[in-house]
Amino acid sequence: MRTPRRPIAGLLLTPLLAGCFATGGEGSSSAASADSAAPGDGGRLRVALAFTPARNFSPYSQDAFHLSKLGVSEGLTRLDANGTAVPALAESWTSEQGGRSWLFTLRDATFQDGTELTAQAVASALTHAAEAEPAPTALAGVELTAEAVGDDQVRVGTGGADPVLPLRMSSPNLAVFSPKAYEKKGTVSPVGTATGPFALTRITGDTAATLDRFDDYWGGSAQAPGIDAAFIADGTARANALRTGQTDIAEALAVAQIASLDKGTVHETNNARNTSLYLNTTSGVFTDPGLRAAARAAIDPSVIAKDVYEGHAEAAQGIYGPALNWAASKRTEPTGRAEATEPSGKSITIATYTGRPELAETAQVLQQQLENAGFKVKLEVRDYARIESDLLAGTFDAAVASRNMMLDTGDPVTVLGSDFTCQGTYNLSLLCDKRIDKAVADAQAVADTAERQDAAMKAEAAILATDAVVPLVHLTVATGIGASVQGTLLDPYDRQFVGTGTRR
Repeated sequence: MRTPRRPIAGLLLTPLLAGCFATGGEGSSSAASADSAAPGDGGRLRVALAFTPARNFSPYSQDAFHLSKLGVSEGLTRLDANGTAVPALAESWTSEQGGRSWLFTLRDATFQDGTELTAQAVASALTHAAEAEPAPTALAGVELTAEAVGDDQVRVGTGGADPVLPLRMSSPNLAVFSPKAYEKKGTVSPVGTATGPFALTRITGDTAATLDRFDDYWGGSAQAPGIDAAFIADGTARANALRTGQTDIAEALAVAQIASLDKGTVHETNNARNTSLYLNTTSGVFTDPGLRAAARAAIDPSVIAKDVYEGHAEAAQGIYGPALNWAASKRTEPTGRAEATEPSGKSITIATYTGRPELAETAQVLQQQLENAGFKVKLEVRDYARIESDLLAGTFDAAVASRNMMLDTGDPVTVLGSDFTCQGTYNLSLLCDKRIDKAVADAQAVADTAERQDAAMKAEAAILATDAVVPLVHLTVATGIGASVQGTLLDPYDRQFVGTGTRR
């Protein structure tokens, strides 16, 4: 038996992003009131997601965000709209040993396979995540350990001090699954083993998934009896599915489709997402800093904002966009950039992926701009699931990618570690520079919110000075929601989509 619960002490991490985001519009406000209601009699939700699963729903890959968006998986914490770490499977937490470890007190909850959420199960799940190869992006630069303390507490250590661990524990990559999920060595099965309001019951390759309501969910039963999810990479097809009533909710509407949809079905959300050009720094043409500088100088992001995104984006000023309202006032200009070198007909291949139709159009604009500057440019466009491994391996000279800069942890520094350091696990530029590693490490060690932001911007300037990445546009995100649907979660972090109050 567990020991009696102590009252929640309200031990929340001071938000690094307080006030940075507007709430997610109509969907968010309706969800807040609906989540406490009793289950309704509406039909199953039909959801169209933009990206096909790349790694069979592994929680240690980008597939983890499918699981969180569909209400399948949860971690110890979650992020609210302001970027604050708030309770999820942990009801409270305290810092120990100067931030080198944190003690999380668990709530009473049940896994979808009927077993109890215990401290030992949580510690084991986090240990599996820490030992995964490659490491989840949320653990970049962190040596995570976890041990059970009694029946209902878990001590999580990080080697050195980690002032943002409660934010880090909100990452979908660190979701907790029952012991059954880990029975097959080297894999994690999320089918019926998570803790969220919807249980994954069937996976149909990389095209569809079936989810049923989990009635023993600690937060109360969902109002929808289940979800039928389809993975539709083509943006026009997703919009058509919404337009013809074949789906209730469509993710990431293509800008070109917005005008043709009923105005009441399109919901735009401020977002920390960028589209950027990542230049391969370890092989090919762009190992030369001068040629990277030439590429950056040739690119006019305002053309992409106007012609590709049709005003639903703005030309990028850096890695951090206007959704983080502290960034602009703290930004400093990069110094020490290389002088541009004449391209002289150098051949390059730019890769991008479907799912977000604007990426291929952006690549075409870049092709023209770079060819005007003297490069010869080929394009490679594939479904994300079929190009991710090549992007990470540096197969191409450059990549056009869309990235929510707060996706992994909600911490503005963590994404720099995963995307731009030698040990980064989502380093599309394959950048490895000791000066960058030090700037990021210095920022990771800062606990004070304002000072951490200052350190993040210092690291941003150092990264931009290498021309390993050329930020192109800062985005808003459009979601299609059928007129009969209520309670859709419009999340600036791209982590949530449906919740207990989502229904039709």
